[in-house]
Amino acid sequence: MARTTRWSRWSRWGLGALGVAFGCVAYLYLTIPDVRVLVSRDPDTTAYIELRRDEAHDEGRSFTLRRRWVPYNRISAQLKRAVIVAEDSAFFEHEGLDYEQIRESIEDSLEDGGAMRGASTITQQLAKNLYLSPSRNPLRKLRELIITRRLESALTKRRILEIYLNSIEWGDGIFGCEAAARAYFGKSAAQLGASEAALLAGAIINPRVHSPAKPTRRLLRRQQIILRRMGGADPPAAVPAGAPAGAPAAPAPPPDMPPPASPSS
Repeated sequence: MARTTRWSRWSRWGLGALGVAFGCVAYLYLTIPDVRVLVSRDPDTTAYIELRRDEAHDEGRSFTLRRRWVPYNRISAQLKRAVIVAEDSAFFEHEGLDYEQIRESIEDSLEDGGAMRGASTITQQLAKNLYLSPSRNPLRKLRELIITRRLESALTKRRILEIYLNSIEWGDGIFGCEAAARAYFGKSAAQLGASEAALLAGAIINPRVHSPAKPTRRLLRRQQIILRRMGGADPPAAVPAGAPAGAPAAPAPPPDMPPPASPSS
């Protein structure tokens, strides 16, 4: 009789746990944003913009947003190459999650005894910037993974990169490549050269610490490594002007810089 009672208790707990798990998954799916609207609509704001705005309000500071959307065709190919090299060299090879990079990050973290780092793809970063917070809450991370997969299913790589370059943070109130190019170099994103692009790409790791206006030694080292690797990255080609949505891209131009040398250790 006692054994039957214990089995009944464990059964109730098991069913309860399954119910909670099902409820969590259902909640996540019901509250995940519909990313399909991004196929034809540019996001007006991002979760990170609103986060910085709220932080400034709580600290009694004014918040001036500098952001100007530019289409993919008006972003320097050098910047696209630099960002892919710096943030997600396997961008064209994965479907949102770079499992090899995740494995290497876990191994490095176990050796160092620290937290996992350096495993987020461009699509994961976009999911986080558009919709989420910097929290390390496991449910937030699960939402990030679900949104990442939906972004990859709904959008082309070219569109993902376009939204990413127009949305990420590049300094205090500076969001997107056009605002960053004008703030730091006094030119448009279309006019950025290789050195400027590599400096901007190197700052993405922590734009509130590494400013292209006053580059740290670490940022300058990252710039040089990125420059040496950029020749091997070909971004998605631009769509010809006036072409309908979904039209095939024009052939990508060859890199206009010398072949990459082996990066320094």
